[in-house]
Amino acid sequence: MSSINVAFIGLGVMGFPMAGHLQQAGYSTTVFNRSSDKAEKWCVQYSGRSAATPKAAVTNADIVFVCVGNDDDVRSVVYGGSGIVAGMKSGAILVDHTTTSAVLALEISEHCQHQGVHFIDAPVSGGQAGAENGALTIMCGGEQAIFDRVQPVMDVYAKQSRLLGKNGQGQRCKMVNQICIAGVLQGLSEALTLAEKSNLNIEDVVATLKHGAAGSWQMENRAGTMAQDKFDFGFAIDWMIKDLGICLDEAAQHQLTLPLTATVNKDYKALSEQGLGRMDTSVLIKSLSIDKWSLNK
Repeated sequence: MSSINVAFIGLGVMGFPMAGHLQQAGYSTTVFNRSSDKAEKWCVQYSGRSAATPKAAVTNADIVFVCVGNDDDVRSVVYGGSGIVAGMKSGAILVDHTTTSAVLALEISEHCQHQGVHFIDAPVSGGQAGAENGALTIMCGGEQAIFDRVQPVMDVYAKQSRLLGKNGQGQRCKMVNQICIAGVLQGLSEALTLAEKSNLNIEDVVATLKHGAAGSWQMENRAGTMAQDKFDFGFAIDWMIKDLGICLDEAAQHQLTLPLTATVNKDYKALSEQGLGRMDTSVLIKSLSIDKWSLNK
């Protein structure tokens, strides 16, 4: 068992297996989840411990990991008398894996500094499968010395982790990641629609193109399922709407317009209004069959 004690706050589809990897790698792990039954299930599966509040979970932790939903969710577990920072020992490190605004990352960094603890913003990419398989990509913002302390611990569920700069830069890198995904899915959706209308065999198309310049993770892993009308693969579009909204807000701070990002986000919102909010991001292809004019009247 490692001498490093850790805590993990948030046991959703990502946090549950990530915390499990930590415990299995020999890090004594204490968890907290707002739904206690999920924490109990985790304890049974991984032989770890749970606590009744974030503060209680982190009392003995050298490193605290957070993976919740949005900016407000992070604030709800970080601040307050029963929050994370109130329970952290001096010199401990808080690592936030939630995808949030850079504004929040800077806010928490300043708060942690005043309380004598350290902070790394560390959003992840790779989805549920990446979390389960220990193959996430982690984009970090913070101080080099602090990153060097947490990187070996994060390696138990990451295939790649990198420091991009000071606090906030991890979140900004995640924004770039989400914009790239949106763009690829928009192009793939239009391409597959044309292929289908042209009576091309989708499997043959993917097998032909995936090793060339048009190849991508989305093409290799989602083109076939998109053609089969299957869209239940983990990362819901309601979360992507939140993420792309963060991207657009950040762009506005730099007096930038992101037309493709804005269009895709609008399409995702229309799909969510049609009851598809829990479908994964590849459901974007259905936006091509929606009567957008009637939706926007």
